[in-house]
Amino acid sequence: MAEDIFEKVQETLVDALGVDDDEVTPEATLIGDLGAESIDFLDIVFRLEKNFDIKIPRGELFPENLAAADSGFIADGVVTTDGIAQLREKMPHADIDAFANDPQVSKLPDLFTVNMICRFIATRVG
Repeated sequence: MAEDIFEKVQETLVDALGVDDDEVTPEATLIGDLGAESIDFLDIVFRLEKNFDIKIPRGELFPENLAAADSGFIADGVVTTDGIAQLREKMPHADIDAFANDPQVSKLPDLFTVNMICRFIATRVG
C-alpha cells in the first residue's frame, strides 16, 4: 500500500512540477529540492484529490501562515516551544521531531517533503 501511495504521489509531483521522477525521492523537499512555489501547492492538492479520489480541505495538507510574525510562535527567527506544539497539531503528518532539533524559521519549508505527503495520503485512503 505504501509503495502504491508513493508511486502515485511521485507521479503527481512529476506532473505538477515538471521534475524527473528520479528527483522525487521520499526525502525530497518540495521547495528546496523540487522547486515548488506557493502557487504549485494548490495544483498539487488538486491533483492529489483527483489521483486518490479524496477531498483535502484547504490548509490541511499545507497549513498557511505557519510563520506569521504575529502568531507568537516565532521569536528571533526561531519557532518557539508553543510554535512546535502548534506544528504538531496542524501537521501530524510532518516530521516535527527532526525540525524541533533546530527550529529555525528558515527551515520551515523543509517540513514539506514527499514523505509528508505520503503519510498524509495514507491517513486518508487507509
